[in-house]
Amino acid sequence: MSAETGRTFSMIRATRALTAAFISIWFVLLQTPWASSNVRIKDIANFEGFRANQLIGYGIVVGLNGTGDGTRAEFTKQILSNMLFKLGVTISPSAIQVKNTATVMATAELPPFAKAGTRLDVLVSSLGDAKSLQGGTLLLTPLRAPNREIYAVGQGAVSVGGFGAAGAGASVQQNHLTVGSVINGGLVEKDLPLSIARARKVRLDLYKADFTTAYRMAERINDHFGSILAKPIDASAVSVEVPEKDQADVVEFLYRVENVTVKPDAKAVVVLNERTGTVVIGENVRVSTVAVAHGNLNIVIRESPEVSQPAPFSERGRTVVVPRTDIYVSEEENKLMLLPEGITIGEVVRALNAIGVSPRDLISVIMALKEAGALQADLRLL
Repeated sequence: MSAETGRTFSMIRATRALTAAFISIWFVLLQTPWASSNVRIKDIANFEGFRANQLIGYGIVVGLNGTGDGTRAEFTKQILSNMLFKLGVTISPSAIQVKNTATVMATAELPPFAKAGTRLDVLVSSLGDAKSLQGGTLLLTPLRAPNREIYAVGQGAVSVGGFGAAGAGASVQQNHLTVGSVINGGLVEKDLPLSIARARKVRLDLYKADFTTAYRMAERINDHFGSILAKPIDASAVSVEVPEKDQADVVEFLYRVENVTVKPDAKAVVVLNERTGTVVIGENVRVSTVAVAHGNLNIVIRESPEVSQPAPFSERGRTVVVPRTDIYVSEEENKLMLLPEGITIGEVVRALNAIGVSPRDLISVIMALKEAGALQADLRLL
């Protein structure tokens, strides 16, 4: 075997060693105490009704440099005609040129407890066939809730966060030019009908339903306040009664509730992504008694083409390139390794690293463990 081939195999072995070390560090980090420590209730649940609301509207972006809707966008002409009529200008839609104008859908998120005068960011997206919203200005656009009531209006300069330019034979573009933002361009017009004054009972909705987490949450709230106030309703909700002494200041009571810490529970899950070689293993994963062996086959192909010259003064000879291929095969022999029942994920990782698996090899081993019924976890493939 040549020196070059030896260096190739050395690089492969070094890469595997580095990969194995990275996997060990990654899974050790997943097992550190902070990965499963207590978290605040406000980070895993929210109070019922105290949520954001979606707003939507359609409007006009003007001031575009010939990159607006084309002549086929009849609805843009109609909208412009209606808007100008309301401003005291009567003009037929057929007489309007819309290349400097684009019809857009405007969306925004109304946060909970928003008051009149609160500023919002507005996202605008082209509705027609405009090429770019760069440099445009959104005209006054009502933003409605699903009940069709207007809660905010939007207006201002559109920022697309990129640029585009084109010539006769070439063009350049950075980022998406038909979607832009109007930073602080939304203005709330009326308060949300939401009040917590004198509330006697509130409900906590978990972001991720889990009976164990709901029970722990109720238990921790009761321990914190020294009385039975919380009761789990189901896997996704916990009911909390507001004590009579705290009904005069419900905000302070909710402040104390949402800062109670609890240890959330999670199912045993293994997530595999074969495209990227990513492996994520949860804390509660366990393995039954099983024996594992994994062999790695390395094939190195080296092309060394040679030039063949004809003999001197040859009448029919010609210079040709003759291919030359060298193939080297190396197979690592790994012994059968026994993984005893009930071992933790850290021990699984150390055992698999001992037989020298890469991330993609690890995916194959984990899938084989699941097929054999030895992996006590939910296996998810991305």
